[in-house]
Amino acid sequence: MSLVHATVFLWAWGSFLAFEIVEKENVFQKTPCPAFLMFDNAAYLADMTFELPCHCKPEEVSAVVWFYQKHPGSSHTTVLTDFDGRVLPEAAQVRVGRDMLARFSIRMFSLLVFRAQPEDSGLYFCGTRKGDYFYAYDVDVQSGEGMVATFQDEGQEPFADERHGNLRIFTTFWDWTPCDRCGVRGEQWRIGLCYLQSPGLSPRYRKTLPDVVSCGSRAVPRRLRTQASGHTPELLVRSCLVPCERSKSVQEGLLAIFSYVAKVGSRPWVPRVPVQFHQQRLGHGLIISCPRARPEHAVAWDKGSQPLYRTQYLKGVNRSMRVFIDHGHQLHIRFTRLSDHGVYYCWRQGKRVAGFRLGVVSRGPYPASLSDPETRSVVVLTLLGYLLLTAFFVTAHLCRCCCYLSRCCPSSAPWLSPPQP
Repeated sequence: MSLVHATVFLWAWGSFLAFEIVEKENVFQKTPCPAFLMFDNAAYLADMTFELPCHCKPEEVSAVVWFYQKHPGSSHTTVLTDFDGRVLPEAAQVRVGRDMLARFSIRMFSLLVFRAQPEDSGLYFCGTRKGDYFYAYDVDVQSGEGMVATFQDEGQEPFADERHGNLRIFTTFWDWTPCDRCGVRGEQWRIGLCYLQSPGLSPRYRKTLPDVVSCGSRAVPRRLRTQASGHTPELLVRSCLVPCERSKSVQEGLLAIFSYVAKVGSRPWVPRVPVQFHQQRLGHGLIISCPRARPEHAVAWDKGSQPLYRTQYLKGVNRSMRVFIDHGHQLHIRFTRLSDHGVYYCWRQGKRVAGFRLGVVSRGPYPASLSDPETRSVVVLTLLGYLLLTAFFVTAHLCRCCCYLSRCCPSSAPWLSPPQP
């Protein structure tokens, strides 16, 4: 019976493994490549990072090459390939303004484009070195310049749809972001991109809804694209309130104390974060970025205990703003004043992740100040060194005195020797 059970178990296990292997080999057979190449329409906001998967390819193809065309049928085609041995970039290493060839990566047959710009809009093809195309995308990267913010708490409404005959121009909003703060009143928003609906669009472009594509799609004729150029992306903002998630490593007794302090004080309990120190000259501009934040993230800024809400500090709310937050979640100070010194906290996806202690100096070289953590560290280490030396000196002499008084150890110093008769 044991032999029969073992045989059945091995047969079942082998069948399971065989099933797994077949499934892995037939991944690309689920989506057959179309006989007539189609373009999937996709729209993004500038500075976003997006991924274009190659959904289909023949089984015999072990590596894919991505191609880029600015316009359909263009004679100039850019080959995006990693076959020359270049190092694939990471998202944290990419800066705005770099060429697209320095901002892309091919991983597992998918194309990743970091910090996309409006100039990256166009057609992307997945294929081979020989020029055989399997899958294609129509990418529309819309600029954030001129983005209009709508504050729902103030009763503002998004733009109404525009109609020009059979052409309808409207805004399609993404999902709401998480609340950007916890424990206090925060904000959440959703990004809206420009879309249009018009009959007679090219059938080569695959659409989610009939006759609906993004305003910058290559399926839109030039005359219609010109009419839709005035419809800018939108940002819809509203208030929110969520509790903070505390670390499980904190003991329940401390949690009770924190809760009591939160009820008595003006601010609730929030986790501690690393703080970076920076000194800025008076009158110079400064831009602070939240670590690892992307345009689609929920990011917030506080100055000490004062939240910097977008209803007051978002770029474009007031033309004469000296301190503002741009649509990429960066905090701008056009020219620093002495009153700008303090600690600025950054929230990402509802969690406070970093702090920036800003010091403002009037003129000349940066003087040493106790507000500088490095200066404080040097002072503390110096005092600790003196205290240790003093403690060692006093302890050594106390031990010698105790030995002399108890006559338990011989004295080697002439000034501690007993007088001779």
